[in-house]
Amino acid sequence: MIEKPVRAVIWDMDGVIADTGAFHCRSWQFAFNKQGITFTEADFQRIFGQRNDTIIRLILGREVTQSEIESIANDKEVYFRETVKSHVRPFPGVMALLKTQKTHGISAAVASSAPLENIQLILAEAGIADYFQAIVFGKEVSEGKPSPQVFLKAAEKLGVEPANCIVIEDAVAGVAGAKRAGMRCIAVTNTHEAAGLSQADLVVDSLEKVGIRELERLFSLK
Repeated sequence: MIEKPVRAVIWDMDGVIADTGAFHCRSWQFAFNKQGITFTEADFQRIFGQRNDTIIRLILGREVTQSEIESIANDKEVYFRETVKSHVRPFPGVMALLKTQKTHGISAAVASSAPLENIQLILAEAGIADYFQAIVFGKEVSEGKPSPQVFLKAAEKLGVEPANCIVIEDAVAGVAGAKRAGMRCIAVTNTHEAAGLSQADLVVDSLEKVGIRELERLFSLK
């Protein structure tokens, strides 16, 4: 019997599993306002999906100490968890696809730039924590997306070769990281328009359009 090539699906979280963008934007506005800096929705669109330290350096536009980064990031993340709680709903198609993976013996991991506390909260609030066999969070890797590190770490935790993994992403940096990791990639246009996600192997406007046939079909691509 020939083993199916689809061994694992690695999920980004924010913008893929749950619609948390507005909460993140308001949380950054809260944190940067304490620094006397105006943070706009345009700023948020530009930095969404990147690690906190990268975001803080970009927005402040100057040398930043590690203690400053940790203080600003803590302000942001505490505010985020306080405001997002009880408001987490999985995007359409997420639950069905997770159930499909489980039925077909396909492993699942979360690979996110977010802190572990955020990931655990979102998965618990969405009622889907038990579907994932591994979590990789921002501080577990030295480089954020578009580096492939977070995806490679997820494959390692699952015990699966990168070539047998599919990444689900919504951000340009995430798609780039998935391809650099040597993985197939599905991009969903929850956050960015399809044109900016064209590096992905498959672009959809909803995960309701993705099932086992679509997952397996990605491995017929050259």
